[in-house]
Amino acid sequence: MSLVTLLPFIVLIGAMFLMTRSAKKKQQQAVDMRNQMQPGSGVRTIGGMYATVKEVNEDTVLLDAGPGVELLFAKNAIGAVLTDDEYNRIVHGVEHDLKSGADIVPDDASSLTGTDEPAADTAAASDDKAVDLGKKDAAEKPADAAPAAEAKTDEQPEKTDGGSEAK
Repeated sequence: MSLVTLLPFIVLIGAMFLMTRSAKKKQQQAVDMRNQMQPGSGVRTIGGMYATVKEVNEDTVLLDAGPGVELLFAKNAIGAVLTDDEYNRIVHGVEHDLKSGADIVPDDASSLTGTDEPAADTAAASDDKAVDLGKKDAAEKPADAAPAAEAKTDEQPEKTDGGSEAK
């Protein structure tokens, strides 16, 4: 046999070796992560439930999902062991990242306008001016506009969806 006929088989065997190697590596990382669980750490199950580890046994984990709710899970049902900051952010809504000094987005846009007016003054000033968007209410229409609209409807027949009268 020539090298050209053996080359596809060699490439296929090499690809299979690389795929199984990466799968084994991921599986080993998951086992290591599950072995690092300790009582008190926050976890996410493969079903998406967040809980705190209460006890760790050889094959099972006792989770505290809330006041008076203890659940027994298989160790391989733990999808991720979370850091304390990440668990508190997800479950309790606590943010610890505010110390970083990063720019904080304000709750209102008054500080972004660059004016030195207090927010109450700008709100009062914006209430004074009405913004014309080009649409007017029926009460604001001129009196001569109503007959013109009626004249148009008389000239053009009203379109129907083909009810029983059209058949």
